[in-house]
Amino acid sequence: MLDLTYETPKPKIIAGAKHDWELVIGMEIHAQVASEAKLFSGASTRFGAEPNSNVSFVDAAMPGMLPVVNEFCIAQAVRTGLGLKAQINLRSAFDRKNYFYPDLPQGYQISQLYHPLVGEGEVLVDMEPGIARKVRIERIHVEQDAGKSIHDMDPNMSFVDLNRTGVALMEIVSRPDIRGPEEAAAYVAKMRQILRYLGTCDGNMQNGNLRADVNVSICRPGAYEKYQETQDFSHLGTRCEIKNMNSMRFIQQAIEYEARRQIAIVEAGGSVDQETRLYDPDKGETRSMRSKEEAHDYRYFPCPDLLPLEIEQGWVDEIAASLPELPDEKKARFVGDYGLSEYDAGVLTSEVVNAAYFEQVADASGDGKLAANWVINELFGRLKKDDRDITESPMTPGQLAGIIKLIKSDAISGKIAKDLFEIVYTEGGDPEEIVEARGMKQVTDTGAIEAAVDEIIAANPAQVEKAKQNPKLAGWFVGQVMKATGGKANPKAVNALVAQKLGL
Repeated sequence: MLDLTYETPKPKIIAGAKHDWELVIGMEIHAQVASEAKLFSGASTRFGAEPNSNVSFVDAAMPGMLPVVNEFCIAQAVRTGLGLKAQINLRSAFDRKNYFYPDLPQGYQISQLYHPLVGEGEVLVDMEPGIARKVRIERIHVEQDAGKSIHDMDPNMSFVDLNRTGVALMEIVSRPDIRGPEEAAAYVAKMRQILRYLGTCDGNMQNGNLRADVNVSICRPGAYEKYQETQDFSHLGTRCEIKNMNSMRFIQQAIEYEARRQIAIVEAGGSVDQETRLYDPDKGETRSMRSKEEAHDYRYFPCPDLLPLEIEQGWVDEIAASLPELPDEKKARFVGDYGLSEYDAGVLTSEVVNAAYFEQVADASGDGKLAANWVINELFGRLKKDDRDITESPMTPGQLAGIIKLIKSDAISGKIAKDLFEIVYTEGGDPEEIVEARGMKQVTDTGAIEAAVDEIIAANPAQVEKAKQNPKLAGWFVGQVMKATGGKANPKAVNALVAQKLGL
């Protein structure tokens, strides 16, 4: 396996009125476990169902109803931990986090505070070729989601939908290793990519299946290095948490605003209050939601309805053996096996379905670089124009590989290949049969090409003299020959003959 080396990006510097400041960011990603049933009940997790239709007696907190752990959800969390190279704790436990909201029927959330299922791990966040940030994962704990309060259906009343209540979440908590808004967005994107590769979360941010809480603080240059040496948080500024972010763009905007807000407070001689804030995308600003709660405010205590969760190493090993090839490894393999640039390999591995499509084209055509060029530039470009993803492509990997093989065999030119691509994309069919039936084969007979070259030269003596004085003008003759042959002449042969006939 090829190792892709990288440098660590420099931290984002924001100039205040008096000093330069750096950002320190930690994130808590809430990822909905890809499971058909909830964490502690058999109720469906289907999105878009009628309000309050996916609710069991357990979810509704009916008296006497006890939770039962969904083993599949635990397996998905373990799978996620393994994908993030994290420690799997064979013994974990559930706690009650007490708070009172209308959409939390029990009056508490079953979560994990003291003994999480997954311990420390890491993820490599690619910023650009050769530049990446290693972000440490502190923990992943499993918890149940709350319901949803709806305030915009009636001017006088609020409504509650409990369909999400009890849905399994993985809360993935990072260390404060992220140093800028772009890195924060890239971290969420990378985490989403890994989860989708693993199949443990669909990453749908629009439906709320993946959302992030962003902790932002500021510090003077050099202070972060002191924190790294000592792990003493006193070197860093007071953090504020921005809740429930479900857009990469809004995450960046919220961090930018919040950092400048904190800088203005500190430079004016004030102090930042630790609190939870919300981002208003219409106004482009964060606003206070509530003072930041600490663990004791939630009155955490071990959940009396659930025994400690004990799993066996053999079961963990079985899950580890079933892991797919993950993005970093796949990207490195594409660079090593197919000779791709790191950038192209990154584009092709952004989604597991994209990577699978490319690999089929590359293997069938026998040319990884050419396959990457056609998949990225032609196919992705056309799919984007049509607002389709790769799973909706009307062109199969075999058809695109067929076009590439015709190019490699000199049966068609690059220009003809683009015309052929359009035909196959819109009409379907076998590329080789289409080329034969429509007379699209490239002219490789040097005699026929030479005759066309001679004819163009003989008809344009003034242009010949100009070309002899300025060889760059020879391209005009190439273009005329290609036009005369309907674009079917072999471009290499045309260029060689034109140069020879003009004595260049």
